[in-house]
Amino acid sequence: MLAGVAEDLVRGGWHVVLPSRRYHPIAVPEQKQGLAALRALRPRGHLPTTGNGQARPGRAIWVEAGWDRPRELAAKAEAALEGPADLLVAWVHEQYRRAVMGAVERLLMPRAPVVEVRGVGGPPVEPEPLLAAHPTQLVMVGSVSDLGGNRPLAHAEITEGVLEAVHRAIEGRAPSLHQVGQSRPLVR
Repeated sequence: MLAGVAEDLVRGGWHVVLPSRRYHPIAVPEQKQGLAALRALRPRGHLPTTGNGQARPGRAIWVEAGWDRPRELAAKAEAALEGPADLLVAWVHEQYRRAVMGAVERLLMPRAPVVEVRGVGGPPVEPEPLLAAHPTQLVMVGSVSDLGGNRPLAHAEITEGVLEAVHRAIEGRAPSLHQVGQSRPLVR
Protein backbone atom coordinates (compact mmCIF):
# COMPACT_ATOMS: atom_id res chain seq x y z
CA MET A 1 0.00 0.00 0.00
CA LEU A 2 2.92 2.38 0.56
CA ALA A 3 4.92 1.49 -2.56
CA GLY A 4 4.59 5.06 -3.87
CA VAL A 5 6.00 6.40 -0.61
CA ALA A 6 8.95 3.99 -0.78
CA GLU A 7 9.60 4.97 -4.43
CA ASP A 8 9.60 8.67 -3.50
CA LEU A 9 12.08 8.08 -0.66
CA VAL A 10 14.36 6.02 -2.92
CA ARG A 11 14.30 8.79 -5.54
CA GLY A 12 15.34 11.17 -2.75
CA GLY A 13 18.42 9.06 -1.99
CA TRP A 14 17.06 7.18 1.04
CA HIS A 15 18.03 3.60 1.89
CA VAL A 16 14.59 2.01 2.37
CA VAL A 17 14.00 -1.36 4.07
CA LEU A 18 10.65 -2.94 3.29
CA PRO A 19 9.70 -5.79 5.64
CA SER A 20 6.62 -7.57 4.32
CA ARG A 21 5.22 -11.02 3.64
CA ARG A 22 5.22 -10.65 -0.13
CA TYR A 23 7.96 -9.38 -2.41
CA HIS A 24 7.07 -6.14 -4.16
CA PRO A 25 10.05 -4.71 -6.03
CA ILE A 26 10.61 -0.97 -5.90
CA ALA A 27 12.32 0.38 -8.98
CA VAL A 28 15.22 2.76 -8.52
CA PRO A 29 14.68 5.29 -11.30
CA GLU A 30 17.72 6.61 -13.13
CA GLN A 31 18.01 10.39 -13.18
CA LYS A 32 18.80 10.42 -16.89
CA GLN A 33 19.46 7.93 -19.66
CA GLY A 34 22.90 6.38 -19.72
CA LEU A 35 23.73 7.13 -16.09
CA ALA A 36 24.18 3.43 -15.28
CA ALA A 37 26.63 3.06 -18.16
CA LEU A 38 28.62 6.10 -17.01
CA ARG A 39 28.84 4.69 -13.50
CA ALA A 40 30.14 1.42 -14.90
CA LEU A 41 33.12 3.28 -16.39
CA ARG A 42 34.22 4.76 -13.05
CA PRO A 43 37.36 3.43 -11.36
CA ARG A 44 37.08 0.71 -8.70
CA GLY A 45 36.05 2.02 -5.32
CA HIS A 46 34.27 5.08 -6.73
CA LEU A 47 31.15 5.88 -4.74
CA PRO A 48 28.39 7.75 -6.57
CA THR A 49 26.78 10.64 -4.74
CA THR A 50 23.28 12.01 -4.92
CA GLY A 51 22.42 15.68 -5.19
CA ASN A 52 22.15 15.95 -1.40
CA GLY A 53 25.70 14.67 -0.79
CA GLN A 54 24.91 11.12 0.31
CA ALA A 55 27.59 8.54 -0.46
CA ARG A 56 25.21 6.21 -2.28
CA PRO A 57 22.06 6.46 -4.38
CA GLY A 58 18.74 5.54 -2.87
CA ARG A 59 17.81 1.91 -2.78
CA ALA A 60 15.05 -0.37 -1.58
CA ILE A 61 15.67 -3.70 0.11
CA TRP A 62 12.85 -6.15 0.76
CA VAL A 63 13.08 -8.52 3.70
CA GLU A 64 10.55 -11.30 4.17
CA ALA A 65 8.82 -10.77 7.48
CA GLY A 66 5.39 -11.02 9.05
CA TRP A 67 3.70 -8.82 11.62
CA ASP A 68 2.94 -11.88 13.74
CA ARG A 69 6.69 -12.31 14.42
CA PRO A 70 7.77 -8.80 15.46
CA ARG A 71 11.19 -9.72 16.89
CA GLU A 72 12.10 -11.62 13.73
CA LEU A 73 10.86 -8.70 11.62
CA ALA A 74 13.02 -6.28 13.63
CA ALA A 75 16.09 -8.55 13.37
CA LYS A 76 15.76 -8.84 9.58
CA ALA A 77 15.21 -5.09 9.20
CA GLU A 78 18.23 -4.39 11.41
CA ALA A 79 20.48 -6.59 9.26
CA ALA A 80 19.31 -4.83 6.10
CA LEU A 81 19.63 -1.31 7.58
CA GLU A 82 23.38 -1.43 8.18
CA GLY A 83 22.98 1.07 11.04
CA PRO A 84 20.32 3.02 12.96
CA ALA A 85 17.34 4.31 10.99
CA ASP A 86 16.76 8.04 10.51
CA LEU A 87 13.03 7.68 9.76
CA LEU A 88 10.29 5.11 10.32
CA VAL A 89 7.20 4.94 8.12
CA ALA A 90 4.90 2.17 9.34
CA TRP A 91 1.43 0.93 8.48
CA VAL A 92 0.80 -2.10 10.66
CA HIS A 93 -2.47 -3.96 11.16
CA GLU A 94 -4.02 -2.81 14.43
CA GLN A 95 -3.79 -6.29 15.99
CA TYR A 96 0.03 -6.29 15.68
CA ARG A 97 0.71 -2.57 15.97
CA ARG A 98 1.98 -2.41 19.56
CA ALA A 99 4.24 -5.46 19.26
CA VAL A 100 5.77 -4.44 15.92
CA MET A 101 6.32 -0.79 16.82
CA GLY A 102 7.85 -1.82 20.14
CA ALA A 103 10.21 -4.27 18.42
CA VAL A 104 11.46 -1.81 15.79
CA GLU A 105 11.84 1.20 18.09
CA ARG A 106 15.37 0.09 19.08
CA LEU A 107 16.41 0.36 15.42
CA LEU A 108 15.81 4.12 15.33
CA MET A 109 18.26 6.95 15.93
CA PRO A 110 17.36 8.93 19.06
CA ARG A 111 14.50 11.35 18.25
CA ALA A 112 14.22 9.96 14.69
CA PRO A 113 10.87 11.02 13.23
CA VAL A 114 8.10 8.48 12.80
CA VAL A 115 5.18 8.47 10.37
CA GLU A 116 2.57 6.08 11.71
CA VAL A 117 -0.27 5.22 9.33
CA ARG A 118 -3.46 3.78 10.74
CA GLY A 119 -6.80 2.81 9.25
CA VAL A 120 -10.05 4.44 10.31
CA GLY A 121 -13.17 2.31 10.55
CA GLY A 122 -14.72 -0.23 12.80
CA PRO A 123 -14.55 0.54 16.50
CA PRO A 124 -13.20 3.99 17.33
CA VAL A 125 -9.42 4.04 17.62
CA GLU A 126 -7.48 6.30 19.92
CA PRO A 127 -5.32 8.43 17.61
CA GLU A 128 -2.25 8.39 19.83
CA PRO A 129 1.23 7.56 18.52
CA LEU A 130 2.99 4.65 20.21
CA LEU A 131 6.62 5.78 20.23
CA ALA A 132 6.56 8.71 22.65
CA ALA A 133 10.33 9.33 22.39
CA HIS A 134 10.02 10.06 18.66
CA PRO A 135 8.20 13.00 17.04
CA THR A 136 5.32 11.37 15.19
CA GLN A 137 3.21 12.37 12.25
CA LEU A 138 0.06 10.27 12.67
CA VAL A 139 -1.89 9.57 9.47
CA MET A 140 -5.44 8.26 9.79
CA VAL A 141 -6.61 6.67 6.52
CA GLY A 142 -10.31 6.36 5.78
CA SER A 143 -12.00 4.30 3.12
CA VAL A 144 -13.95 6.96 1.19
CA SER A 145 -12.36 9.69 -0.92
CA ASP A 146 -12.59 13.33 0.06
CA LEU A 147 -13.03 14.15 -3.62
CA GLY A 148 -16.73 13.31 -3.49
CA GLY A 149 -19.03 10.77 -5.01
CA ASN A 150 -18.75 8.32 -2.09
CA ARG A 151 -16.06 6.48 -4.05
CA PRO A 152 -13.35 4.36 -2.41
CA LEU A 153 -10.11 6.07 -1.50
CA ALA A 154 -7.51 5.54 -4.26
CA HIS A 155 -3.92 4.41 -3.71
CA ALA A 156 -2.71 7.71 -5.19
CA GLU A 157 -4.68 9.67 -2.57
CA ILE A 158 -3.24 7.55 0.25
CA THR A 159 0.28 7.96 -1.14
CA GLU A 160 -0.12 11.73 -1.43
CA GLY A 161 -1.42 12.04 2.13
CA VAL A 162 1.31 9.86 3.63
CA LEU A 163 4.02 11.65 1.62
CA GLU A 164 2.81 14.98 2.99
CA ALA A 165 3.31 13.60 6.51
CA VAL A 166 6.71 12.12 5.55
CA HIS A 167 7.92 15.49 4.28
CA ARG A 168 6.69 17.18 7.48
CA ALA A 169 8.61 14.59 9.50
CA ILE A 170 11.81 15.01 7.48
CA GLU A 171 11.59 18.79 7.79
CA GLY A 172 11.40 18.44 11.58
CA ARG A 173 7.95 19.99 11.83
CA ALA A 174 5.83 19.55 14.94
CA PRO A 175 4.02 16.22 15.44
CA SER A 176 0.54 16.34 14.01
CA LEU A 177 -2.51 14.31 13.03
CA HIS A 178 -3.41 13.96 9.33
CA GLN A 179 -6.73 12.65 7.99
CA VAL A 180 -6.71 11.08 4.52
CA GLY A 181 -10.17 10.32 3.21
CA GLN A 182 -13.21 9.70 5.37
CA SER A 183 -14.64 6.76 7.24
CA ARG A 184 -17.31 4.90 5.31
CA PRO A 185 -20.70 6.13 6.49
CA LEU A 186 -22.68 3.63 8.54
CA VAL A 187 -25.66 2.18 6.68
CA ARG A 188 -28.77 1.59 8.78
